[in-house]
Amino acid sequence: MPSVLVVRNDKLGDFMLAWPALAWLREMMPAGRIGVLVSRAVADMAAHCPHIDEVIVDDAQPGVALATRLESAGFDASIVLHNDTPTLRALVRGCIGYRLGPASKLAQLWLTDRLIQRRSKSLKPEFEYNCDLIRRFAEDWHIPLPDRPDPPFLAFDGSALERLRHQCQRKYGFADSDRLLLVHPGSGGSAANLSPSAYARLIDAIDAPDVFVLVTSGPGESSIAAEVVRGVRRRGVAHHDSSDGLITFAKLIALGQAFISGSTGPLHIAGALNARTVGFYPNRRSSTALRWQTTNEAARRLAFSPPQSAGESDMAEIDLSEVAVAISRAFL
Repeated sequence: MPSVLVVRNDKLGDFMLAWPALAWLREMMPAGRIGVLVSRAVADMAAHCPHIDEVIVDDAQPGVALATRLESAGFDASIVLHNDTPTLRALVRGCIGYRLGPASKLAQLWLTDRLIQRRSKSLKPEFEYNCDLIRRFAEDWHIPLPDRPDPPFLAFDGSALERLRHQCQRKYGFADSDRLLLVHPGSGGSAANLSPSAYARLIDAIDAPDVFVLVTSGPGESSIAAEVVRGVRRRGVAHHDSSDGLITFAKLIALGQAFISGSTGPLHIAGALNARTVGFYPNRRSSTALRWQTTNEAARRLAFSPPQSAGESDMAEIDLSEVAVAISRAFL
């Protein structure tokens, strides 16, 4: 059984959409060695992934330094979910003989095996493209294909979640009977999103008296979340600054009745948890709700985009009244 390095060393959302592929690879190789190459920004989340054995962090040092670490790690094969030339050159220099990835970009010249995918056409979800590469790997190495695992792909101990809820309850003063609704208005610049005032109007439009709303923020997003809270008229709303790291933030998402945000990393954490998700997507082909679909069950996700008559990124054209009704009916 080969030792395998899965490469996804870019943003948080992209990495979370690799979890179904990682879970499937683990089903194929229950006793095999599986590593990941990830960016520094997602290293903590990668270390918490139950489907992998080791994490190698691409910390943007010169390629020779990464190649040396890869050679020392001694992987037999690599599955590259996203091509870029410096990484692929490091895989070559790191003596990884089998390098499978998408047949795209000039970087593919550094691959030994390629799969034509044409992801730019956005014909299916990103996580499905990732799973296609896992399927091809299994075929090349003559490994039997088990059934694909169902979500959740990430889970936390119930007692740890209960402790976190008590901490939040003491801090924000919501009732024992209140359900938590998480709204994350920041996007890290990854995709078009609703404006802070639109998020405030949406919160006011949601009809659920036993819901306490936490407006969450990541690094550099506190001002956006604070603006949302200032614009809300209803009671039972607070700003939660997620400064305790990705794992604590993921636990908070697991506590929520639903998670509402644009198409960004935290939304895909919620998907991996099989939480109820409400996502806002532009109509741009590279950013559609289909391409960046979350990995939770179909009944646990809602997705909204501007109408076709609007501009592809004109998020102001989304009917917030309809969104509020859909959320209340489906999740509250």
